Amino acid sequence: MTGAGGSSLQQALSALLEVAGRAGIAEDRARSEALALAAALAESAPGAPADWGKAVDDATTQDFFDAAVRGRRWRGAPTAVLSELIAAGSTEKAAYAEALAEIASAACTLGEPTMRVIGNASVAAAAQLQAAGARPLQVTPTPAPTAPPAQETPKAEEVPEKTVEELLAELDELTGLARVKREVHRQVAVLRVEKLRTEAGLKSATITRHLVFVGNPGTGKTTVARLVSGIYKALGLLSKGQLVEVDRSELVAGYLGQTATKTAEVVESAAGGVLFIDEAYSLTAGDNGADQYGREAVDTLVKEMEDRRDDLVVIVAGYPGPMAAFIAANPGLASRFRTTIEFENYSDDELTDILTGLAEAADYELVPEALERFHEILTATPRDGSFGNGRFARNVLEAAIGRQAWRLRDVTAPTTEQLRQIVATDLDEDEEQAEQGVQA
Repeated sequence: MTGAGGSSLQQALSALLEVAGRAGIAEDRARSEALALAAALAESAPGAPADWGKAVDDATTQDFFDAAVRGRRWRGAPTAVLSELIAAGSTEKAAYAEALAEIASAACTLGEPTMRVIGNASVAAAAQLQAAGARPLQVTPTPAPTAPPAQETPKAEEVPEKTVEELLAELDELTGLARVKREVHRQVAVLRVEKLRTEAGLKSATITRHLVFVGNPGTGKTTVARLVSGIYKALGLLSKGQLVEVDRSELVAGYLGQTATKTAEVVESAAGGVLFIDEAYSLTAGDNGADQYGREAVDTLVKEMEDRRDDLVVIVAGYPGPMAAFIAANPGLASRFRTTIEFENYSDDELTDILTGLAEAADYELVPEALERFHEILTATPRDGSFGNGRFARNVLEAAIGRQAWRLRDVTAPTTEQLRQIVATDLDEDEEQAEQGVQA
């Protein structure tokens, strides 16, 4: 017998798969992504693995936590499939974003949801909807008594593809990142002129389009990579412009030989767009036997980059020191990654701008006292290598949304203003937060 959490997730999953089918997305791919997102949102809820498993055939608790690791990147950014639909200008992108938001809502029914789960789900739903330009959705922590009647989703009008100028304007509107913006503008200028020279029949030097992003976590590397993929497409350098984000676990298999196949399949999914490899140095770190698999992945990646050099861009990212060692470890990498862009830590004012932007996207408002409290929290927070930058701001908001829900638990009919406002006490660490710590 499927519990309420599993049933709610199954209903949301069925609705999402229907949209995926209309959009031409493989069912297994859409299902895997949605389940990973749900697991990532609900991983702190007691009993969530069991409820999640009821929506997945033969799933184990380890399967739940493995899926959660894969899905964490989508707590504050559009999923891989949604990014692909947006890049392709699909008429189903808004419907798919809404279906993902329903997955986030269903994640709040798994196990015994904590306040953090409610906050995670609210921010994740807003990220999907904002990316696709879809309607806002209020995420609720409890399932509806019965499933709503099925309604046909109206097809959105085709949205014209964005120009280079529009995408660069989006880049310039991002908080902070002055050095990054200058370097991306410079890179665009060089590539635009080289394209024009080629079209004019002039000789041109071989200019690599692949990039190295270095910086601490949460400094906007994935966001900029997504914009770069769109810019390269608008320049005519890429045919699709989607962003495929992976880490070591999605490139390396359990035994030699299979890793090459797995890496090649990932690269194929990124063909026509950008392959973004986070913490890429994990592929070459150390000298133990397990790193044979990492070296096999790197060798395969280098070959695929050469074979697909006309319609693939690879961006590798991570901490500055380890990334320099990673590039130097393989001559094939050194010859292909010649441009490094450094992402600096955000200032307190920039982090406040990020926090308020995330809140507005999720239809929340931080009152002035809450912003003052956030500044106090920033002052007391060490800025070492583990500091999450933008992720820290997102985590603070997620926790605050959960505390707001708890604060309003006995208010029978809260006003719209009460539902929107985050007050100073919502930012104060509670017992649950003190036990768990702020998760990156």
